[in-house]
Amino acid sequence: MHRHADVVPGFPTARIRSYSGGLPVEVVLLAQLGPGAGDRLHAETGALQRTHPGFVDALDEPSVRIAAPDFEAGERSALYTFTVGADGHPFHRHAGHRTFTAVTGSGGARLRFSTASDEQLARDPAHFAAALHHVDLPADALFSVRFGGGTWHQFAPLQAGTTHPVLFALSCHTDELGGLPHGALQDKVLAGEANIATLTETLPSAVQGWLAAHPAHAQRIPTVRLALHAPPGSWQQHLCAALRARAGRLRTRLAGWCGEIGFVEGRASPVKALPSPPVGSLLSDELPGFHHQDTFSLRLQGTATATASALMADVLEGFLQYRPTGVTQLMRLRNVLVRPLRLRTSPLGCPVSSLLSTAEGPLFAGRYPVLGQQVDADGRRAQVILGADDRHLAFRSCVGVQITEDGVEVTLGTRVRCRNAFGRAYMGAISGVHHAYIAPAMLRMAVEGAARRHAPLSLAQGLFA
Repeated sequence: MHRHADVVPGFPTARIRSYSGGLPVEVVLLAQLGPGAGDRLHAETGALQRTHPGFVDALDEPSVRIAAPDFEAGERSALYTFTVGADGHPFHRHAGHRTFTAVTGSGGARLRFSTASDEQLARDPAHFAAALHHVDLPADALFSVRFGGGTWHQFAPLQAGTTHPVLFALSCHTDELGGLPHGALQDKVLAGEANIATLTETLPSAVQGWLAAHPAHAQRIPTVRLALHAPPGSWQQHLCAALRARAGRLRTRLAGWCGEIGFVEGRASPVKALPSPPVGSLLSDELPGFHHQDTFSLRLQGTATATASALMADVLEGFLQYRPTGVTQLMRLRNVLVRPLRLRTSPLGCPVSSLLSTAEGPLFAGRYPVLGQQVDADGRRAQVILGADDRHLAFRSCVGVQITEDGVEVTLGTRVRCRNAFGRAYMGAISGVHHAYIAPAMLRMAVEGAARRHAPLSLAQGLFA
């Protein structure tokens, strides 16, 4: 049965009073985006989330923390992105207040809220259903939500069995410590180890059991439907929804053609090409009679609070965890082309590909396979040799970490000795892109990853906050 829809000035808003006397839930519909925009936004941001170093996939709510609190500076807020797919996610709550802005998928979204308190639920789980409200939002809609700590919430599709994602959101935790008692979780937040999953509490089993035993309650839940341009439930709205659903599927396919790549241009310290390996480099003794050699350097500013060995371990981990997307794609192409020739293949860029070796041999820091290593007695310089021998060439790479008075210098040097005419032709074909892009990009991303673990160090003022 079609219900009367009120025409309102400004932004359509749903305001749900708290069942337990706390803060209300507020949902504001801000704009209607182009047909299919919600699905495409979800596809593109979801792809970027998955490649982000801080990606967490838990509780059917993949997320990334994109801005951390700085408690020493008095900054207690944090920013997260998160997505909810076509199956929705479970009821849950957080101790602190939440404010987020989001875009629905091209099938719309249903937001479910219950403001029953712990005391009420302990007396009778039926209070959860008595406090439950729904807010239905149209497809491809920009909206905002605000609610107090302890509010149970669930984001679900409007139609069961849909293929459209529910939403993509940018969430502000106004106080990352808000509502948390003293204990292990608060300590984890203060240590910078919190994420949306660790700050989430799922619905108690007693309430879940009550809901499963009383399915009829779902037919009696108060629901507010927000819309722009056409009344909810009208034929115009149904027609628009059908068009948006089809456009969303098409735009999601188109989004996949663009790749999972982002770009940043700034004034960060440049990767410098050195004319030769640094004095004392282990690379100087490797592969006499080499045919190719290069060395790149990147400087971290600030005071090092860790030893060169600890920094080296984080740089090596950076090579493994933070891989430039372009290098990964080039390696995939290379692997396809050389596999028929029975050459080595690896998903990791060649200068450090031996970090994935499973052969027995020396390990740096008990984990990273190396061909050689050296750590100075004063702990201010560490070096490792990586490399492998193949049918057409042999290569050796030296990763070096040097702590200086005004920062840390990290170097990546490579030598190649060709074993036959094919090896020389191969190096002639790839040396340009190796020198101009592959080695510098790999060094930068690995060092950026290491810098995130050592707050006093950064590539440039303000790059890592």
